[in-house]
Amino acid sequence: MLQVKSANATWQVVLEKNQILLNDTPFTWDLLPLSPTSFHILKDSRSYTAELLESEPESKTFKIKINGKVHTLQVQDRMDLLLESLGMGEALSQKVNDIKAPMPGLILDIKVTPGQEVKKGDPILILEAMKMENIIKSPGDGVVREVKVTVRQNVEKNQVLIVF
Repeated sequence: MLQVKSANATWQVVLEKNQILLNDTPFTWDLLPLSPTSFHILKDSRSYTAELLESEPESKTFKIKINGKVHTLQVQDRMDLLLESLGMGEALSQKVNDIKAPMPGLILDIKVTPGQEVKKGDPILILEAMKMENIIKSPGDGVVREVKVTVRQNVEKNQVLIVF
């Protein structure tokens, strides 16, 4: 079971074999992919065009556009709902105190300075690894306390790069 929330509604979604139940009612539709991120939907003799604009799997948040109107959806799975019912809704989210190198590499650019406020998803630095540039983004909102690396510095996996 999943729970899907938007700004003005909440739905209980159950996926069973070949059927979707939406608030305990069978949900039938025809879905035709137009591209990897857009779809044409027929539901109750009405036509809809849907497009996935943004996907944040870590926070289970999705931004979709249906017939030109943008909606932000928050999805909770069975574990999220259980933790919430026990009063531990934030147990899976971690407070981020520092950013560590996900792999060994070379620091190409640093996008932040100490004292700077950053929002979730803001670029923090660029790490070159295996001949590819990887943009390291902020996992949450915060204030940069210390930058522990310099441009052109080689770093090892799990080395602390930024302290919040």
